[in-house]
Amino acid sequence: MSTFEAQLFSEIDKLRVQLMNNVDFKAESQRSVGEISPDEILTRIEGVILGIVTSLSRDEVPILVLPNRSSRANVSFDSAVGLQMSSERSVTSVRSDCPSSVTKFAQILKILSVIYRLVQSNSYATKRDIYYNNTQLFGSQRTVDSIIDDMSCMLKVPRRSLHVLATSKGLISGDLCYLEEDGTRIDCHSNSAAVSVSPNIAGIRNIVSSAKFIMIVEKDATFQRLLDDDFCTKLSPCIIITGKGVPDVNSRLMVRKLWDTLHIPIFALVDADPHGIEIMCIYKYGSVVSILFFSVFHSALFSV
Repeated sequence: MSTFEAQLFSEIDKLRVQLMNNVDFKAESQRSVGEISPDEILTRIEGVILGIVTSLSRDEVPILVLPNRSSRANVSFDSAVGLQMSSERSVTSVRSDCPSSVTKFAQILKILSVIYRLVQSNSYATKRDIYYNNTQLFGSQRTVDSIIDDMSCMLKVPRRSLHVLATSKGLISGDLCYLEEDGTRIDCHSNSAAVSVSPNIAGIRNIVSSAKFIMIVEKDATFQRLLDDDFCTKLSPCIIITGKGVPDVNSRLMVRKLWDTLHIPIFALVDADPHGIEIMCIYKYGSVVSILFFSVFHSALFSV
């Protein structure tokens, strides 16, 4: 190993020590974002349905109130989580007696019933499965995706706790082995092919790795080049992951899962432009940051 490489990894080791020293400090705040029990999720769904039944019994029009996910007023920053929905200062009402919203009202109730059965039976479904459950009612996959995100905000429950999975597009490779929820052993050591990121990150267990660091790679082409050059073993034991551009939720959750388990430095290899910085921020803070980032960037650009 050259003097430069030795110095580089010495700095990485120092960074890892600093990160480990911060783990205990953040442990308490991280406990506050733990998984919500299935019984609590079922209770919250039952509360929504009870509100509708109560309105009908009083001869009132049932109305569902959803947080406005695109409003900055509803977003706050938590050092342990990143950007998150934290209030309902701005809301959207979905009325059952209005021609423009009655279809969405029915769609929400249908998806709530699907989620209730999934949680109750401890089974999982993809967003695509839910769409094909009633294509005539939903009309498009985008409608299902948007409503599921609305349900997550309304119930104040992470989407993964609703037992709804998204198809993963990310890839991962390097010094890493783990078990899927069904007991399948996944080995990411292959130099010729990467492993698809699991659609059920919460079910991953028994993570084993001697990696020195994790590298997030923005572009799939760059990721494949590093894979072909055997980057993970030639430089140092490490893990590389890509979300193929703007990352999906599972790729982001996988990075978080590895950090929570391994506590090793995480680096990002992205383009040195606003889009690259946006992608890096999405991994660190969440997808809402893209709206805020480009809003600030746009304002700064036209104020010059």
